[in-house]
Amino acid sequence: MQTRLERASAFAGVLAVVLWILGLIVINSFSDKIPSSPSDAQLLTWIKGNTNSILLGGWLWMLGCLAFVWFAAVLRSRLAAAEGGSSTFANLCFGGAVVAAAFAMLTTAGDVGAAINNDSISAATAGTLHNSGDMFFVCAELAAILFLVGAAIVALRTGVLARWWAFLAILIAVVLVIGPIGWAALIFGIPIWTLGTVWFLFRGTREPMRTPAPATG
Repeated sequence: MQTRLERASAFAGVLAVVLWILGLIVINSFSDKIPSSPSDAQLLTWIKGNTNSILLGGWLWMLGCLAFVWFAAVLRSRLAAAEGGSSTFANLCFGGAVVAAAFAMLTTAGDVGAAINNDSISAATAGTLHNSGDMFFVCAELAAILFLVGAAIVALRTGVLARWWAFLAILIAVVLVIGPIGWAALIFGIPIWTLGTVWFLFRGTREPMRTPAPATG
């Protein structure tokens, strides 16, 4: 039986999405706009002029990633209980979530590090740290595929989540594979699927399907 804390911990998914949104708002709305195709010198000027918003927004974003891992741990326990055995696909789901969250944290870590050292950092280093976020973003996209596919497989095999919700996870995973539009699945698909899954976890679902024991003579 789940404890009240375990049941409430599913709302870490909601907290993750809220922190992600707040982080993006702080970075993008409370700081100057970055010029199109900026030079390293322009990026350093942007960092020096918006240090506080970069630090606060990045910090909120990274806390959201930690909350996402907490949510994934709750989801993994529910999936593992339904899957049974070695819980291969439940573990795949959790592993993908951890890797995706780590890379997502790194998407803003470069700007945060540059903001902390804005008085001593060179323009070239500031540019490198800022642009490295794109590399980590792509890695987060790919890692999130494991998170979604692992959850979908367990849901389809056991009924621990609604079948249509499992198919939505697969659809989002397919979009993540497609490079030119994968960013949309990460920015919009993952938060939406996370919020919906919180609802499923909190309200409970029907009992997972069990394979009937063979008849004995």
